[in-house]
Amino acid sequence: MTARPQRALRSFAATALALLPLILLGGCTLQQFPQSTLHPRADVANEVQSLLEQLVFWVVVIFVLVQGALIYAVVRFRARPGSPDPKPVHGNTALEIAWTIAPALILALVAVPTVLTIFHTQAKPPANGLQVKVIGHQWWWEFQYPDYGVTTGSEMHVPVNRPVVVSIESADVAHSFWFPAMGGKRDAIPGHTNRLWFTADSMGTYPGQCAELCGISHANMRMKLVVSSPEEFESWVAGQKGPAAEPAAGSLAATGKEAFAQSACIGCHTIQGISEGTIGPNLTHFGSRTTIAGAMYPNDADHLAKWVAEPDKRKPGTLMLNLGLTPEQVTALVAYLQSLK
Repeated sequence: MTARPQRALRSFAATALALLPLILLGGCTLQQFPQSTLHPRADVANEVQSLLEQLVFWVVVIFVLVQGALIYAVVRFRARPGSPDPKPVHGNTALEIAWTIAPALILALVAVPTVLTIFHTQAKPPANGLQVKVIGHQWWWEFQYPDYGVTTGSEMHVPVNRPVVVSIESADVAHSFWFPAMGGKRDAIPGHTNRLWFTADSMGTYPGQCAELCGISHANMRMKLVVSSPEEFESWVAGQKGPAAEPAAGSLAATGKEAFAQSACIGCHTIQGISEGTIGPNLTHFGSRTTIAGAMYPNDADHLAKWVAEPDKRKPGTLMLNLGLTPEQVTALVAYLQSLK
């Protein structure tokens, strides 16, 4: 090998080694980006993560062996000054049998744990699971709890260490239901019901996302999963089953209630005892939610006022109408909606 190719090879190796840390860091998920399958918080997610780790281990072993053999062959049998031309070899029966059997064994090594994981994660859910019906809309998620008579939007509540059986439907186009920390995803198909189940093993709040391109605000079709203790979950259910909060007479919230009842809001939204709209999210206990606009913004007075006043500017393609409300009406509506706890 001449000096020039040697210098080029050393330069390439130095560049590769310098870039290696950046490449490795690119595969890491930092805590400020929690929507990752690499931080499992449920049984199904843990099974998938375990399978991934097994496959990565064997892939690394195979890579090291193959690259080691390649490097050995390159160094051991490289051309040397004055060496004779290599003699042609017709074949080697033992080697040919070995490299035919080896891939078959590797595929079996991969297939067995993969199939076992598929069968386990696709098994029938436990009989005592919490039933949750999920309906995908453009562009928000509706959650119904048929055993409790509770309906909410964009935020799903479940108890820790209890199986959750999710039935998934769509009200319009194809969506895909996905909480990365819980493992797996299922499409929401119009006219068809898909199902999945999981058992969350850690309390906390986990982000979710529609994983199927469904229109202009697909990226804004978000959701949150709140995993709480069984006692906290039952307390949440009890609060959701109660009637809508009644604002004090003469208060700003009472003025907002009147504005709501006299506007086009009642044609799309349900508030128990006031309206029965089905196009938008149920607002009976809207004030108890932490997010608005399909989990895009925090549920505080500032963001809510902007959302109510100009929803079309806050979320592209939203079906929520810009009603041309006055600042006074917006302020009153915000006070009323935030009182619905």
